[in-house]
Formats: sequence, C-alpha cells, structure tokens
Amino acid sequence: MIAAILVLAAGTYAFRLSGVLLRDRLELSASLQRLLPISAAALLAALAATAALMAGSEFAGFARPAGVLVGALLAWRKAPFVVVVIAAAAVTALLRLAGLE
Repeated sequence: MIAAILVLAAGTYAFRLSGVLLRDRLELSASLQRLLPISAAALLAALAATAALMAGSEFAGFARPAGVLVGALLAWRKAPFVVVVIAAAAVTALLRLAGLE
C-alpha cells in the first residue's frame, strides 16, 4: 500500500515537473493558446454541474441544484462568502423539508 502511494506521488511530481521543464521546448499554436483558458473554465463548469446535479449515478433531486443556483446568484452579485454558503444551505434544507428531495 505504501509503495503504491510512493509510486503515485513520484509520478505526479514527475508529471508536474515535466510541464515546467518542457515549457520552453514545446511550441503551441496561437489558436491552441487561446483555447486553453476556455477549456479550463469548461472543465470546472462541468465538474460543478456534475456535483450539483448528480448524487452517485442518479439525479440529486431539485433541492440541491436550487441551492447551488441561489449560491451562484449571490456569488455573482458579490455577496459575502458566509452569506452565499448559508443561503444556499438554507434553500436546500427548506426545499428538502418541504418534501422536494
């Protein structure tokens, strides 16, 4: 078990180090350089949507996405972080209390 963890840690370190070492040797096209930040944002959006909409392999219900939507709206309106978290949790809890799992 420890050996597997050490091998994975060394592989992760080598993978990250290769990016730093090969940065000057690898030439990316202008269009690819323009698309890389967009692809990172798309990946984060996909991860957030999956976490908000799915519980395991099934739909999470309507309460969780509604709470995430309220949190996202408040974050977009630049509400304090504590307010965003409490409002999202409250909406989710109230909807579940009302029977909208």
